[in-house]
Amino acid sequence: MSGTATTADLRAVTGCIFDIQRFSIHDGPGIRTNVFLKGCPLRCAWCHNPEGLKPHGELSYVPDRCIGCGYCARACPNGAHQMIGGKHAFFRERCRRCGACAKGCYAKALEWVGRDATVGEVLDEVLRDRAFYETSGGGLTLSGGEPLLQLDFADALLRAAREAGLHNVVETCGFAEWADLDRLRPAVDLWLYDYKHTDPNAHRRFTGVSNERILENLRRLDAAGAAIVLRCPIVPGGNDDDAHFEGIRRLAGELVNLKGVEIMPYHRLGEGKLLRFGISDLKRYVATDPPADVVESWRRRLGEFTTTA
Repeated sequence: MSGTATTADLRAVTGCIFDIQRFSIHDGPGIRTNVFLKGCPLRCAWCHNPEGLKPHGELSYVPDRCIGCGYCARACPNGAHQMIGGKHAFFRERCRRCGACAKGCYAKALEWVGRDATVGEVLDEVLRDRAFYETSGGGLTLSGGEPLLQLDFADALLRAAREAGLHNVVETCGFAEWADLDRLRPAVDLWLYDYKHTDPNAHRRFTGVSNERILENLRRLDAAGAAIVLRCPIVPGGNDDDAHFEGIRRLAGELVNLKGVEIMPYHRLGEGKLLRFGISDLKRYVATDPPADVVESWRRRLGEFTTTA
């Protein structure tokens, strides 16, 4: 979108989101509202938001909530839902994502996740908490998924938020064209930049892509004067080795505009979501949630770089 776009132009841009989380205190300074965008170019083995992987709305199904009312079988035009022997059977391969089944599922066994929304609709919801941003130094955070996959929407929302006087944060995996990051840069106050593994081959094994482009973009952002917090997911047995921690310290020492390094301890919350969304092609890395003393030892290893931004 052109730099001369009017406020009305910006507010009309449409994107696909899967959540708006208010009163967040862990994704940038102060009290914030997180807007989660659909779509991600990575397939991280420890992904905790698999509902953000695909760029479109999709159906969540939790069998334990089903009360066997048969509404979905009557509503579905494609036979994806059937009552067999008085029990609900879901044939996900027949689903055409119309969402009709979820509209009348009173037990919430079926829920539609992901909706199209305009910048204006999202911003109006975000601005409901303006008073909290002003007293805490908070604002808007874009997350996902990966915000850069919906570049026009992310750009318009950030610019509209900037016009409204909000502090803007973007969380990104960094796997994008530099021109895309550079396009968003003028409207971003802080980047939460994921750094998942130092070794490029291990990075590819755990995420599906190498880390060369991610590191190149990170260094270009830093050279352009962008404020950056490195976000480092640490997974027991996956990337909690000495080489990776030394790689984090070395990288942090290179970045002129770094505001700190944030440890993101592994947790298993994403595992149940894979079943809800029928995701079977993600090579899941399963570990044990690290105890608090282990997480604290990770933070101590990063010393002066550690932050809880």
